[in-house]
Amino acid sequence: MSKPNILIIMSDEHAPMFSSVYGHAIVQTPNMERLADAGATFDAAYCNSPLCMPSRMSFMTGRLVHKIGAWDNWTPMRSDQVTWAHRLRAVGYDVVLSGKQHFGGADQYHGFQAQLARDLHAERYHPIHTWDDGIVPASEPWHEVYQAGPGRTEELEVDDLVQERALAFLRDPARRDKPWALNVSFIAPHFPYIAPQQFWEMYPPDDMDLPEIPAGHLENLPPMAQRIRTMFGFPQFPNDVVRRARAAYYALISYFDAKIGELLDALDATGQRENTVIIHLSDHGDMNGEHGMWRKSNFYEASARVPLQIAWPGRIEGGRRLSEVVSLVDVSATICAIAGDECGLPLDGDSLLPLLTGSAPDWKDEAFCEYLAHGSDRPMAMLRRGRYKLTYSWNDPVALYDIEADPGEFNDLASEADYQDLVAEMQAALLADRDPAALDRQVRESQRQQRFIESNFGIGWREARWD
Repeated sequence: MSKPNILIIMSDEHAPMFSSVYGHAIVQTPNMERLADAGATFDAAYCNSPLCMPSRMSFMTGRLVHKIGAWDNWTPMRSDQVTWAHRLRAVGYDVVLSGKQHFGGADQYHGFQAQLARDLHAERYHPIHTWDDGIVPASEPWHEVYQAGPGRTEELEVDDLVQERALAFLRDPARRDKPWALNVSFIAPHFPYIAPQQFWEMYPPDDMDLPEIPAGHLENLPPMAQRIRTMFGFPQFPNDVVRRARAAYYALISYFDAKIGELLDALDATGQRENTVIIHLSDHGDMNGEHGMWRKSNFYEASARVPLQIAWPGRIEGGRRLSEVVSLVDVSATICAIAGDECGLPLDGDSLLPLLTGSAPDWKDEAFCEYLAHGSDRPMAMLRRGRYKLTYSWNDPVALYDIEADPGEFNDLASEADYQDLVAEMQAALLADRDPAALDRQVRESQRQQRFIESNFGIGWREARWD
């Protein structure tokens, strides 16, 4: 077979620093370590929007969120947007989805030939929060933190079904007939923080670590973070509650890691491993209590950074660690390059293949991320370039962090005299093809229209349609 198969293993809300392969002392991810031994692991990979649906639509199209208009969890992506699923089918691939891709609205395929399982989050209702409403304080502390523990949820049932159908696909003798691309996408470790008993037992709450929060830090968070804590209901939870929630999050990560192992074993058992590119990634992270926040929706490392591993037997040397800055639109371009895409339509990322094979001495070393959804009331964006990260929130002061010297992002350099030229340069680059005032008007108008339709005609127009 001339073209390699492509297996994409996608988690939801996994911050990479919470895994053993990225150096965490508690979280056990032996199958991520297997992938690291077999291929390359990226230490500075970012999503292009720290929220499920916009991140995934950007990944599917290889375009930035503000260019495709899919900026939140209730704005469906138009069906005329070309995805890598379309591109791969055009060059002869069977392209199949098993699980979550969070397609909003009636189109649940966007180029895929089939959905093998369910997309639970696409089925569910997402309330519309308009920026016109401002930041409405949460009526109570976020309940998911208090409900963490062992058990079974619909999310876990769906993930088990996703795995069952994906394994059956890999074991089907028909896989020998033509190249395939399978996107296996799980909900774990996304909240609810409820994990299967066998994985929960791996992480006794009393033994869990606590977030690093220096004295006085929460009182001096930037406005962007303060708005999120207010709207989502993130007080400083008691330490025992935090430990229990982190234990459940870690357990869900190990649960997902076991799924990776089963998929790798299936490739080995069917003799397909040598001709299959494996790409492991997530859509965004989870703050997990860092900076006094949970969930995502901001540009701190635990929210915007993602795990990224790529293995290709015979093409990518095993055990490689890459420090260069990349993002998920680069992964989209890489998938297209691997498949021999001949579409010619624009992509906002660059193929990682030269970087992976050691032939990219002039790699751009940057990632752009943006946020245009609830928890904010204005356009926000981030530029990571080399060791520095600039975060921008329209009409707020910018912030600058040296991620190498200050990985916890506690020391904002933006007002220091020695960094003024760098701040100006990075802010100009961040805004080069982006007008925040125009984008603010565009997002608000979209929200008003959606709320008008929903308030007058109900939510049916946004519901997923299934075979």
